[in-house]
Amino acid sequence: MQMVNIIATFGWDLLKGLWLTVQLVVIAAIFGFVLAVPIGVARLSKNPLIAVPAYIYTLVFRGSPLFVQIFLIYYGLGQFTWMRESFLWTLFREAYFCALFAFSLNTAGYMAELIRGGIKAVPHGEREAAVASGMSPMVMYKRILIPRAIRLSLPALSNEVILLMKSTVLASAITMLDLMGTAKNIYTRTYDTTPLYLVAVIYLVLVWIIGMVFKRLEKRYNKFQYVRL
Repeated sequence: MQMVNIIATFGWDLLKGLWLTVQLVVIAAIFGFVLAVPIGVARLSKNPLIAVPAYIYTLVFRGSPLFVQIFLIYYGLGQFTWMRESFLWTLFREAYFCALFAFSLNTAGYMAELIRGGIKAVPHGEREAAVASGMSPMVMYKRILIPRAIRLSLPALSNEVILLMKSTVLASAITMLDLMGTAKNIYTRTYDTTPLYLVAVIYLVLVWIIGMVFKRLEKRYNKFQYVRL
């Protein structure tokens, strides 16, 4: 009965929080993935001027807590005069864009390593076939290695998106009323833990949805992966 009362009273607030959480996950996952592909490729470069910066990027964003990254972006960027005087300040003075920026950069660091591992996992025979057909390294990466690596990395990428979704609870630390932030706000007003249980169930449903989406992608794009001739 208490659950019904909470939903009736705060249902709209929870829906807005859910929508904000979904936005953060989808947009950050897309931007993170777009950034991760060139970084993952750069990690495999034999040129240290390309490989070292990519390695430092992944080391920094995988080696430091996401919570610290969010705080540094939200509270730290405003300490620089050039930032406050630039056009970027119209974005980074808002918690939404700071959280989105932090989540995108962080997940890109992890996804880049997944892409790098996927490229290294591409069978050597496929590389040889590409070279034999006269493909340049750039064309081989574009047409063979990167698409194949993404397909091989789908299970790991699904785990990263799930972790990203669960990490969005940190957005509430910088005043954002995402799903967790809304639940905490309701709790401070009612001292009732029911919203926290409800939110836990919602997160479980979101995890299930993400898993099902990637399962469909795996079924479609990896259906011949395990065929033995």
